[in-house]
Amino acid sequence: MANDTDRRRVLLAAPRGYCAGVDRAVIAVERALEQYGPPIYVRHEIVHNKYVVRTLEKKGAVFVEETSEVPEGEIVIFSAHGVSPEVHKEAERGRLATIDATCPLVTKVHKEAVRFAKEDYDILLIGHEGHEEVIGTSGEAPEHITLVDGPDDVAGVEVRDPSKVVWLSQTTLSVDETMETVDALKQRFPQLVSPPSDDICYATQNRQTAIKQVAADADLVLVVGSKNSSNSARMVEVALGAGAGAAYLVDNAEEIDEAWLDGVTTVGLSSGASVPEILVDGALAWLAERGFEDVEVVQPMREHIQFSLPKELRRDLRAEAAAKVRD
Repeated sequence: MANDTDRRRVLLAAPRGYCAGVDRAVIAVERALEQYGPPIYVRHEIVHNKYVVRTLEKKGAVFVEETSEVPEGEIVIFSAHGVSPEVHKEAERGRLATIDATCPLVTKVHKEAVRFAKEDYDILLIGHEGHEEVIGTSGEAPEHITLVDGPDDVAGVEVRDPSKVVWLSQTTLSVDETMETVDALKQRFPQLVSPPSDDICYATQNRQTAIKQVAADADLVLVVGSKNSSNSARMVEVALGAGAGAAYLVDNAEEIDEAWLDGVTTVGLSSGASVPEILVDGALAWLAERGFEDVEVVQPMREHIQFSLPKELRRDLRAEAAAKVRD
């Protein structure tokens, strides 16, 4: 949509960037490096952001794909996306010290899967095939869980008993698309049970709500985030669905194409839940250099949630503090 003035402006969405789970996971790696010294091994990317991973690597974090790559007796941190019970067993077999930085909201979904499996439900897990979070949740009850990757998958779903079916979801999905899938599932299985509370995390929902409001008034929307970040990719889709003239996902300001600004007077800007604010600042500076100096914050809600550090790390930090007091 064209703005009716020549004033170039940026609509800066809030909330944006780090959610409580990402903040907790990144701080866990940083504090572990301080507490135990490098190397600290991390299974998979701690969060899906290239800048964060590279920054932690420079401090001594070593990212591995499989637990078997970690030398016996070393420390391994499990990423915010969660792991299956089998990965915990692998760590035990390798005599590894583990720090579980799984987001508490992902842990909630794991516990729901375990509970419904014990009650012998068929669990329809809405999510993207191959995503670490889906793999971890599915591992909690593989014999009970069927992955449903969007509305198009619904027709092929088979269950044992239509009266004992529940849906759960990956936490980083588009709210609208997830509910479209749920509605399609309810058409097939009228007795489908919903989880006790919404599985899509508060931060994902808040960022999608903010980007919708921004996109309605923007010629162009830029979402800062890495390509493998599910919640960042969904924000681009949500922005387009909400009326943005165009929307793109960029890792940083260097990936912004100046040609995208042709005919644009209003740029919407936000970032995924695993993106540090320094990258948003870089995008704002890039836009300011091209005449987009007027920044308006669009904040439909505020966030106040914080999560404590993983219990293994808290235990050792407390022990160190107690030892210093005794000394």
